[in-house]
Amino acid sequence: MALPPVLQKLRLPVIGAPLFIISNPKLVVAQCTSGIVGAMPALNARPAAQLDEWLAEITEGLAAWDRAHPERPAAPFAINQIVHKSNDRLEHDMQVCAKYKVPVVITSLGARTDVNDAVHAWGGIVLHDIINNFFAKKAIEKGADGLIAVAAGAGGHAGVKSPLALIQEIREWFNGPLALSGAIATGGGVLAAQAMGADLAYIGSAFIATEEARASDAYKQAIVDGTSDDIVYSSLFTGVHGNYLAPSIRAAGLDPDNLPESDPSKMNFGAGEGSKGKAWKDIWGCGQGIAAVKAVLPAAALVDRLAREYGEVRGRLVAERPVEVA
Repeated sequence: MALPPVLQKLRLPVIGAPLFIISNPKLVVAQCTSGIVGAMPALNARPAAQLDEWLAEITEGLAAWDRAHPERPAAPFAINQIVHKSNDRLEHDMQVCAKYKVPVVITSLGARTDVNDAVHAWGGIVLHDIINNFFAKKAIEKGADGLIAVAAGAGGHAGVKSPLALIQEIREWFNGPLALSGAIATGGGVLAAQAMGADLAYIGSAFIATEEARASDAYKQAIVDGTSDDIVYSSLFTGVHGNYLAPSIRAAGLDPDNLPESDPSKMNFGAGEGSKGKAWKDIWGCGQGIAAVKAVLPAAALVDRLAREYGEVRGRLVAERPVEVA
């Protein structure tokens, strides 16, 4: 099945994952004008009234780019909505998204038919992130247009499934839009996601170490300095298992090798404040692909690197002699 029109004319088959606290209009616009889908969580706009200002900034910025660059218009943008019962901002934020006719809405932590219907009413599409095949089926049953398979190694609230297994299982029954998340930080990784059966790669952690990202300098440098050995998988900080940078855990006075367990009841997005403030400000979410990140760069430079690597790897594979099968 072909991708919906809104996702068909990307420079590179990539969605910049919405980064809690970190993504902002500046990063989204930079991603979109570089030719990939830029995204941010609605909850990053605080207070809630700021979301209207931010969506105006994004839509006006992209419109200005398109006027100045008619030969290469910007990619669409996406807004992430946390569809969790504790998010008491959801109705307000959806109304603001309707005002600006947000082209792509990414839903997380719950699938709701009413949210999907609302997005479809203004002409948008919904991509729902999932960690296993069971939740994938539930999301499509409730009207999501596509899926984001959050596999092992992804930053933040990641699953434990191998991307090879997860994509294969989903493609047995679903031929719609499918993105893959999990340790993708190179152009070769983007191509590998497509080879497995995904349409798009979903890249987050690499964009933390960009000039536009709203992360501390120490956080960005930890991305540059880190490898997969520095990633810890724990439920302590939000009640749901996720991947975090071990140096930030140590800096908070905890032992990353001996963390207690928590449970989903601890998660709270009331008033848009998320779980405990320290869980995302002082304990840094991060995926396993960060060894590919060598410097803090403008987002456009990162996309340029990914595009160059993607072309090089694809060209090499095409040039190689096909394997003969007896």
